[in-house]
Amino acid sequence: MKKICILIILIGGAYLFFTFSTKGKKVKEVAITYIAPTSLVNKEGLTVKTRIGVPEGYTRVQTEENSFSYYIHNYTLKPAGAKVINYDGNPYIYQAGHIGVLDIPVPSNGLQQCADALIRIRAEYLWENNRKDEIGFKFTSGHYCSWSQYAQGYRPNINGNAVTFSKTATPNHSKDSFYKYLNLIFTYAGTYSLSEELIKVPTLLDVRVGDLLIYPGFPGHVMMVADIIENTQGERRFAFFQGNTPAQSVHIIKNATNTKMSPWYTLQGKTTLETPIYTFTSFEIVRFK
Repeated sequence: MKKICILIILIGGAYLFFTFSTKGKKVKEVAITYIAPTSLVNKEGLTVKTRIGVPEGYTRVQTEENSFSYYIHNYTLKPAGAKVINYDGNPYIYQAGHIGVLDIPVPSNGLQQCADALIRIRAEYLWENNRKDEIGFKFTSGHYCSWSQYAQGYRPNINGNAVTFSKTATPNHSKDSFYKYLNLIFTYAGTYSLSEELIKVPTLLDVRVGDLLIYPGFPGHVMMVADIIENTQGERRFAFFQGNTPAQSVHIIKNATNTKMSPWYTLQGKTTLETPIYTFTSFEIVRFK
C-alpha cells in the first residue's frame, strides 16, 4: 500500500509539473518535437518557400520579385536532415526543433548570434542588390554606423555610451571588409537596438515575409518571418526562422504547441509566444527600413 501511495504521489506530481509549471510545459514541448511527425514539410524543397507545406484551406501570401520578402522566400536551404551546428563546429544538443537549416555560414568567432544572423541576411540582400549605400545599423547606444562610412576608413571610438567616428583606416570596399564591418555591428548591436531603430508593423495584416518578431532585452530574442499563409476568412499563420545564442545555424523552427499545423504559428490575439527553445513573454513586430 505504501508503494502504491508513493507511485500515485509521483504520478500526480509529474502531471502537475508537466501541465501547470512553465518549466514542465517547456520540457513537454521539447519531448513532443522528438516524437510528433511534422507533415507540412517537403523534404525535397531546397528553399524556404518550397520546404514549408501549406495546410488545406490556406494559400501562401505571394511576394514581389526582387523584394526582401522574395529574397527570404527563395533563400537556399541545406538538404533535409541537416543539423543545427554551433559556432565551434559541434552539433547543437537539440536537433528536433527545426525543419530546415539555411545555407548561411556560422563564423567561428561566435559573434553571429540571434539578432546578428538576421542583420547579416538583411545586409547581404542589400549588398547583392546593389543597394550598398543603404547598409547601416544602430549600435545599442543609438549611434548609426553605415557600411559606406566604414568602407571609407571611418572607425568608431567607443567610450561607454559615447561614440565618435574618425578616419583611421585605409578605404576598403571589398567583401572581406564588408564582413569585418558586420562583425563590428554584431559586437555593438542587438535586439534592443533593432527594436529602437526599426519600423513598427501595426497589424498582422500588414506583416510581410522578412519582418522580425522581437523581444528586446539583455538578453532578448528575435525571429524572422519566413512565410505567411491565409485562409478565406483572412486569418493568417506565420512560419519563422532564427539564429541563437550562442551562435549557431539559422533554422526554420517547428511549432511544438500545435503539431498538426507545425511549423505554422497563429499570432491572432497573442501577447506571448511559445517556441521550442524560447518563450516570448511579450513581443512586437518590426521591419527593416
